[in-house]
Amino acid sequence: MDDRAFSVVCEVEPATRPDLMHVRHQIGVMSRIASAYLIPDNHIGRATVSSIAVAHEVELMGGRSIACLNARDRNVLGFRRDLLTAAAYGVDEFLFVYGDRPETGKRSDDLTVRTMLAEARQFATDSDTPLRLGAATGLKRIPSWKLDADFLFVQVAFSLDDLLAWRETVDFDGPIFAGVMVPASAAMARKLSATIPELAVPDHLISALESDPDAGVDFACDLVHAIGESGAFDGVHLVPVSRYRQVADRLERTLPRPPRKRS
Repeated sequence: MDDRAFSVVCEVEPATRPDLMHVRHQIGVMSRIASAYLIPDNHIGRATVSSIAVAHEVELMGGRSIACLNARDRNVLGFRRDLLTAAAYGVDEFLFVYGDRPETGKRSDDLTVRTMLAEARQFATDSDTPLRLGAATGLKRIPSWKLDADFLFVQVAFSLDDLLAWRETVDFDGPIFAGVMVPASAAMARKLSATIPELAVPDHLISALESDPDAGVDFACDLVHAIGESGAFDGVHLVPVSRYRQVADRLERTLPRPPRKRS
């Protein structure tokens, strides 16, 4: 890893109603620790306010935003529309993902993360609009085409050893952000483990959550520090869910202040 500052990219819980008050509150609270904000796109298969619109809101509040766009919900024409809209709003950083299974209906098969990267690169060239493009990856071998991204987000993990073992296998010049999630409760942890086996929460953490509702906050904050001290990653993608106030309070006391927004 080079001398880039360790970054905390905080994921914002998106709005499922036409009201951004809760989004603005999250941004304000997490501004004490956040280097940037990741704005999800139709989170967990539910319709949400456009990630591009929320990313623009973050910029208006003086923060740095990364708009997530998924391949599931759009065709090529819709994706080109989103790129034009983002350019009009000044949104220039994106994370491209495949997308979770929708709650209802079928997913679109017109786009993949690979074609989104290619389309966005072509758009940037044709419109003379500089863009920073990221891709998500699991703790497995990265396909060669993903190495053309400007940065990588690694799936949420609950083991530093697993993250470090994977990192030793990766040769990538851009920033890599390790995923850290705050399990808000034992029930949430069990549901996550059952729904997405690759994100299974360790039994010892589920047991701790049974007796201490703050155990997930403690675990996540300790893991953020351990990842930073390892020197193996450029930052973390922190998913605080409903516990963003507690996470901000704790990390504010122990992390360096986030860098100012780039000019």
